Amino acid sequence: LQWLRSPGPQHEKRTLFGDLLCFFFITPLATISGWLCLRGAVNHLHFSSRLEAVGLIALTVALFTIYLFWTLVSFRYHCKLYSEWRRTNQRVILRLPNSANIPSNQQSLLGPQSIKRNSKETIV
Repeated sequence: LQWLRSPGPQHEKRTLFGDLLCFFFITPLATISGWLCLRGAVNHLHFSSRLEAVGLIALTVALFTIYLFWTLVSFRYHCKLYSEWRRTNQRVILRLPNSANIPSNQQSLLGPQSIKRNSKETIV
């Protein structure tokens, strides 16, 4: 969520939302088209020529191959963008030990113990 809210390049976010929209639109279409092609192939095997059935099966395989290829390429692209963002947008908080465990001569080096924390920060 921080990645989506961060003020980074807007074209990357538009691409992500566009790909998600296409994924949710194309997935049912590919599924229904594949099912119809296979059903037609079964009908052609039983009632008419085998050549048309083989053509429909080849069309189904091509359809799902292209769909899976697009899904994989899109997923890897967005994972790469997220990894790059994560690598360059780290937030680190140094936790200091309690003052009871620190000798008095080192406490003055640590400074005040009241540190204001942002809710988005990760404590390490």
